Amino acid sequence: MANQPSRPVCVVVGVGPGNGAAFARRFASEGYRVALVARCTEFTLELAAKLDGARAYACDITDATSVERTFAAIRTELGEVEVLVYNPGAGVWANVEDVTVEDFEASWRTNVFGALLASKQTIPAMKKNKRGCIVFIGATASRRGGSRTAAFAPAKAAQKSLAESIARHLWPVGIHVALVILDGVVDTPATHKRMPDKPDSYFIKPDDVADNVFRLTQQKSSAWSFEIETRPFGEVW
Repeated sequence: MANQPSRPVCVVVGVGPGNGAAFARRFASEGYRVALVARCTEFTLELAAKLDGARAYACDITDATSVERTFAAIRTELGEVEVLVYNPGAGVWANVEDVTVEDFEASWRTNVFGALLASKQTIPAMKKNKRGCIVFIGATASRRGGSRTAAFAPAKAAQKSLAESIARHLWPVGIHVALVILDGVVDTPATHKRMPDKPDSYFIKPDDVADNVFRLTQQKSSAWSFEIETRPFGEVW
């Protein structure tokens, strides 16, 4: 497939039926060619078929070789990346006594190591073009360690620090790096099934999160946001 440089390219890492799919739909609707990156392609192939110019890519974001190979294919098939949305947020809910060392490492590799790998694949072209945007999807767990977030909270805290470090380095050269802190339960069929007693207003709507993320990428450089919070109006905070 030939490159189409007239259309900007957005990569969404971590595409599932919630926020990831909403990000892909929103950027595709705005004229972006979208790369849908996930560990497996059962869901993303079906989604890509519905979006103009979208392609699905299987990638283990915690493996450097897999990431390098995937982003090389994206550059060849779609073009240089202008927007990267890093969405993986896997976590294990356990206290320090119950969590395993393997759980802790897996959470760190998904939320932090993968974020670094993906960022390093997109930064060179963004620097050359003096524009681009990297958005990390974070969580309020990055600010406090709950008793059952012994693996998740440290990983999200490290991701937040990594995002800030990247922002401080890249903002001066014209690359907008931002962090979206999600506070609440994302609205998916799975979460509704687990919480059938909760009203619709309890959940974060993926399409609304996608609106916020897209608007971030359109901000003027004289008034960039680094960190924004997104929560349902009824969330206690």
